[in-house]
Amino acid sequence: MKKKILFVSSEVAPFAKTGGLADVAGALPMALENLGMDVRVAMPGHAANHYGKETPVPVLPRLHVQVGSRTHATSVSSVTMPHSGVPVYFINNPEFFDRPGLYQEGGLDYPDNAERFAFFCKAVIWMVKGLNWIPDVIHCNDWQTGLLPVMLKTDADMLRDPELQSIRTVLTIHNLAYQGLFPPAAMAAIGLSPTLFHPGAMEFYGSVNLLKGGLLTADTLTTVSPTYAREIQTKEFGAGLEGVLRDRAADLHGILNGIDYGQWNPETDTYLEAGYSPEDLSGKTKCKTNLQTELGLKPEPRTPLMVMISRLDPQKGLDILLPLLPELMKRDVQVAVLGTGLPEYHEALTAAAQAHPGQMAVVLKFDNGLAHRMEAGGDLFLMPSRFEPCGLNQLYSLRYGTLPVVRRTGGLADSVEQVSDNGQSGTGFVFDKYTGAALLTAIDEALQMFKKVPTWESTQRRAMAKDFSWTASAKLYADLYETLLP
Repeated sequence: MKKKILFVSSEVAPFAKTGGLADVAGALPMALENLGMDVRVAMPGHAANHYGKETPVPVLPRLHVQVGSRTHATSVSSVTMPHSGVPVYFINNPEFFDRPGLYQEGGLDYPDNAERFAFFCKAVIWMVKGLNWIPDVIHCNDWQTGLLPVMLKTDADMLRDPELQSIRTVLTIHNLAYQGLFPPAAMAAIGLSPTLFHPGAMEFYGSVNLLKGGLLTADTLTTVSPTYAREIQTKEFGAGLEGVLRDRAADLHGILNGIDYGQWNPETDTYLEAGYSPEDLSGKTKCKTNLQTELGLKPEPRTPLMVMISRLDPQKGLDILLPLLPELMKRDVQVAVLGTGLPEYHEALTAAAQAHPGQMAVVLKFDNGLAHRMEAGGDLFLMPSRFEPCGLNQLYSLRYGTLPVVRRTGGLADSVEQVSDNGQSGTGFVFDKYTGAALLTAIDEALQMFKKVPTWESTQRRAMAKDFSWTASAKLYADLYETLLP
């Protein structure tokens, strides 16, 4: 009999996306389906969802969900994931999800986020009862779903239901920096017993911590790279939860994310004017010239083009990259940045681009097509993160032969191998200390190798041959699910 897996996420590509969580939630269920599992996905019915040509069809027209002292009438609709047979269920509630942003508006979190996602978690549990489809495993993701295992372990009605008590839970930490912290009053608003508000449960330095609740009650925990699984058990990377994670170290598994090679393949990428492969890199040169023209850079094929596609905040290394730009611009290089984030970074990057016309370009928005063209047209990909749970762009870059310059942390350490002195091994350029000087040294190593065309191209081919598809990662998740089941 097929194992039944329900994957629960606050965002799922291609329907709604703010970050890498959505990409994982869109790709991993399909990879699990390919392994023969009965996989389904649940997410909020955000007003901002994009359904493409699909129209969600009602599957549960009316469902009553009590959260705290309030009862909410909701409905569940469904579509099939594009290019697969995976059903996606949308928990619909205009009060909570008919908003322009998924989690915030104008840079500020919605004040009722605790109640919104408590409702979502509870609705998902009662949805499986209404559908008469009880999963073997519910796979939760990040703080927005952290209350789901808490409810299964503490809610009186759920504790009386043998079917619900047969469900096992997995909670994946995609980024420990985001924990779902709320004032103590949230406990009553989301219907949790005040007995759970203490340091051994959901209390966290005077606040309610939804992620902590999930970490303590899920049957097993995962995070998105082996190195990050070790890092978050330390004070430097544990964000205050390192003690909880050390206590659960035996249940914490690091599984590196994969990427969708159907979407990220330089041979077939429809966003590119010229495709290319490890056997024929000529199309990459065309992609570079086209990108330079598109961004207003001088179209010079032998000038190294460094690209960065990122959320613009301190985690991503902007605080060591920005002071470095005046020195970096003295070299024969070009730099292109795509992303959005903190206003001060917008201003600093814009000023740098204006000071170096034809050498630096900055695009302050999300543009998926341009992201593909930058991955294809760049020579080097800059990812000097302070910390990086997994990272996806370095994986895209390897596939596109755009050699990454990364800090040795999290998933970057697990996926990018330092190029050897003779250029016969390795796939990128790695530095350790979180300083501008260390970053510049790594860049200079890359620039020296760029001059050696045969060595550079052999390294590109080696990087492009690496396999970071979802197949291997999905098998590890499937094996983990098996350990939870009788």
